[in-house]
Amino acid sequence: MLEVREIRKNYAGKPLLQGVSFCVGAGETVCLLGPSGSGKSTLLRIIAGLEAPEAGLVLWDGEDMASIPVHRRNFGLMFQDYALLPHRNVAENVGFGLRMQAFPKVEIKSRVAEALDKVHMAAFAQRRVTDLSGGEQQRVALARTLAPRPRLIMLDEPLGALDRTLREQLIEELHQLLQSTGIPAIYVTHDQEEAFALADRLVMLHDGKVEQVGSPAEVYGHPASAWAASFLGFNNLIAGTVAAREPLCVNTAIGVFQVGGLPGDAVAVGSQVTLLIRPTGARLVANIHPEDINQTNQVSGPVEDVLFQGDVFRIGLRCSPAITLQFYLAEPLTPGQSVVLAVEPGSIVCLE
Repeated sequence: MLEVREIRKNYAGKPLLQGVSFCVGAGETVCLLGPSGSGKSTLLRIIAGLEAPEAGLVLWDGEDMASIPVHRRNFGLMFQDYALLPHRNVAENVGFGLRMQAFPKVEIKSRVAEALDKVHMAAFAQRRVTDLSGGEQQRVALARTLAPRPRLIMLDEPLGALDRTLREQLIEELHQLLQSTGIPAIYVTHDQEEAFALADRLVMLHDGKVEQVGSPAEVYGHPASAWAASFLGFNNLIAGTVAAREPLCVNTAIGVFQVGGLPGDAVAVGSQVTLLIRPTGARLVANIHPEDINQTNQVSGPVEDVLFQGDVFRIGLRCSPAITLQFYLAEPLTPGQSVVLAVEPGSIVCLE
């Protein structure tokens, strides 16, 4: 339905968006995921028509939107700060955009009631927005976005100001709402948990460019780069050199690792790569014995710290003076204890 093609935008004389392209299909929720300053919010404003790009196209069902004014695009944009009117009650805030478009009063009343019902706020219609909690204000802002029945919804970090418990509750509600309405949506966030929970597809932005596109499972299972892996929260990243291709073996500062799966065409013997070792892919071998050290797919060293996390223990293993890796184990180890861990080849990803 929506196609963003080669969008370029400068800010303060420097490139902010550098040829960004992606699509949003019918009924699909696409999350723009990236750090602050990567141009996510600017991209939403360009799609909405609030800003013009230096180059590129925004197409809706094949139609160029460049000459279409904001109010005729029928795209709903929910701002990060909600932008509610403090002197108006909930129903008046939800119906504000409809009044600006000169909808009949009966139609406004009907649509406001429908939108408030969808976000479970019908009982708050006459309440002052200044008397609402942060979560309730978020629901009102979402109802205002839904009231004009937009053909595209854009949500800019809508849960950023809420506490963790409320965020988790609203993520579930948002997911159900987006699924039930069938309206295509773009959701902007820097939080991977939000993105994984809500997205049908992720578009990862880095330095104004698209770093990776894929389903949450694809992106999590196969990050496209060391940056993508690091941004997704993977800390076990080690530089290495390809020693063999079949099977794919990589020499690193802490040993040799065999990687599961077939190498890509660009991974030649002697090429420099980064290994991602998943923290869930190791098992305890034994206390260190001389013959156990420096075996393929083994890491060894003293346990630096242990953190209990419910079903597992997160341990920090000092594999060398400069490298500490984190793993999740069922066994409660002791700080200072020297151990050997075996790493499954399938839990290692080779990043070009």
